[in-house]
Amino acid sequence: MAVYRGKYILEGLGTITPEMEHNLDVAYEICMSYRPEFPCEMCGKCCHQPNIVVRPDEFERIAYAADLSISEFIDEYLARTPDGRFLLAKTAPCAFLGKDNRCTIWKDRPQICDDFPYAVSMFMSRVYLALTNPDADILELIAYMDETWPCTKVIRSTIKDKIEERRKDIVGLSKA
Repeated sequence: MAVYRGKYILEGLGTITPEMEHNLDVAYEICMSYRPEFPCEMCGKCCHQPNIVVRPDEFERIAYAADLSISEFIDEYLARTPDGRFLLAKTAPCAFLGKDNRCTIWKDRPQICDDFPYAVSMFMSRVYLALTNPDADILELIAYMDETWPCTKVIRSTIKDKIEERRKDIVGLSKA
């Protein structure tokens, strides 16, 4: 397992070569380009995801925002995975989703929530595959994305063009 940018877990990879890191940087830039173009509409749909990762350096900040002690937060709201990561245990919906469909800890939410859907590992890895493999169809690769989400509609309507535009920046892509 490799970790990209200190937070994105790339399963199946032992290490990231410099070439791969460059290409991941291009994929990351594409993914993050959606943030200013399409900020969160706070629809609450992503707050029903099962694997909300919380990093240990976020425990204190989130606990404070939720008006919990750190030990209460860890004991009551987190579950540890076999590979050592921590996930929010109360999801579907997230325990911090308010009745008004707004996050009750918005300013202090986990980084993965702030990154979603722009730069989560699954989306970023699909963009990487489409960038580095000219035969890959990005729309097939992201077929898992729920088309009823506002952010997904924007991504699906623009991602092909963004990938085509950035393929020139990819190291090792054959010009066949």
